[in-house]
Amino acid sequence: MARNRSCLYEKYVWEVPVRLTHWVNVIAIIVLSVTGFYIGSPRTLGLVPADFVMGWVRVVHLTAGYAFAVSIVSRIWWAFAGNRYAGWREFVPFIYPEGRRDMGRMFLYYVFLSRKVPHPTGHNALAGATYLLVFVLYLVMAGTGFALDAEHAPGGLAHVLLTPLYALFSNQGMRLTHHMGMWLLIAFAIHHIYSAWLMDVKERGGVMSSIFGGYKPVKRGE
Repeated sequence: MARNRSCLYEKYVWEVPVRLTHWVNVIAIIVLSVTGFYIGSPRTLGLVPADFVMGWVRVVHLTAGYAFAVSIVSRIWWAFAGNRYAGWREFVPFIYPEGRRDMGRMFLYYVFLSRKVPHPTGHNALAGATYLLVFVLYLVMAGTGFALDAEHAPGGLAHVLLTPLYALFSNQGMRLTHHMGMWLLIAFAIHHIYSAWLMDVKERGGVMSSIFGGYKPVKRGE
C-alpha cells in the first residue's frame, strides 16, 4: 500500500558524488560494451574492420575504461566521506543483526511471500549487499581490462603493477573473464532498472527521480 503523501517530506538522500558516479558508470558501461563487442568480434555487429577503425575503437574503449576506473575509486572514497546513505555500512548489512533482518524482509517481499512494502530511506538492505558484489565485479572488469591493455607494453609500469593478475589468469582466461563480466553487468543493469521502477510504483518513494535530483519523499521522523 502506498504511503500517505501528506505525511511525507523531501529529504536530500543522494549527494552529488553519488549521482555523478552513477551516471558516469552508466555511460561508461554502455560505451565499453559496444566498443568491447567490436574489439572482440567486429563482424558480430555487422561491421567489417577498416583501416584505423579498430585503433580508434580501442582508444574510445580505453578512455571509457579510465573514466570508469576513476568513477569506481571516487565512489569507494565517498563511501567513507559521504552521508550515511552513501556510507560503506550500507553495503554490508549482513554484518549487523538489523541489516540481516531487513534483508530477510526485503527478500520475502521480492519473492511475493510478503505484501508489506519496505520503505528504506536509502538503499534497501538486500540491494546494498548486491551492490557490494557489483563493485567487486567492477574491480575485476577494470583490473582485467587494464591488464589486457598492458600486455602491449611488457615491462611497462602498468604491466608490472598488474603482475598478480597475470599469475592468476592465462591470456585467454583473462579475456573470457572480462567478456563474461560484461554480460553479468548487462544482466544486472536490466534487473536494476526493473527493480527500481517496481519500487517506485509500489513504494511511491521517488526512486527513479531521486537519482537525478537527490531528493526522496520520506515519512516524517525517519
